[in-house]
Amino acid sequence: MKAIKWVGVAALAAVAGAAQAADEGNWMVRARALYMNVDNDNSGGLNGALGKVEAENKVFPEVDVTYFFTPNIAAELILTYPQKHDVELAGSDIGSIKHLPPTLTLQYHFNPTGTIRPYAGLGVNYTRFSSVDLNVGGTTPLKIDRDSWGWAVQVGADYQLAPQWFFNVDLKYVTIDTDIYVKANDTKVTKLDINPLLFSVGIGYRF
Repeated sequence: MKAIKWVGVAALAAVAGAAQAADEGNWMVRARALYMNVDNDNSGGLNGALGKVEAENKVFPEVDVTYFFTPNIAAELILTYPQKHDVELAGSDIGSIKHLPPTLTLQYHFNPTGTIRPYAGLGVNYTRFSSVDLNVGGTTPLKIDRDSWGWAVQVGADYQLAPQWFFNVDLKYVTIDTDIYVKANDTKVTKLDINPLLFSVGIGYRF
């Protein structure tokens, strides 16, 4: 009888937890400040002689929208506006590019009704490059592939501040890269591997 009693208590606790999550709503919107630490892991050109191509690190605002399919499983879409990066070749400025990197992840939330709610996610990133202005020595215009597809992994946690309000910390690694060509003859000369580590903090509201 004691075993049946404890099974019943556990079942009631699970139902109560699911009901609490449902009461908070299936949607969460967060506003976060994000630091983008660029990997710049490239070899310095196809022949190794050009020098390393590097994009700058950035801090910028980000908004994400999360939908909870169940208390534990959710999908998150990360959005921002196009970000401008200054680009260097072998330490010398060669211009700038902009990139827009929406990212979609599928998450598992480990403690969906607790005060501290850690999660992990895996997903896909699509990056669109625009406003490309790259030129070597003022005489050799360059161009790049405008589209990049890659993977995204994340870990993070929400800390409940008040009913429906949360403080969020999030860490992501995203694969973003593009090939660089001489514009005049379409000769591929090097590659820009951005592959950023993204650290963000912010506030979320669930409804």
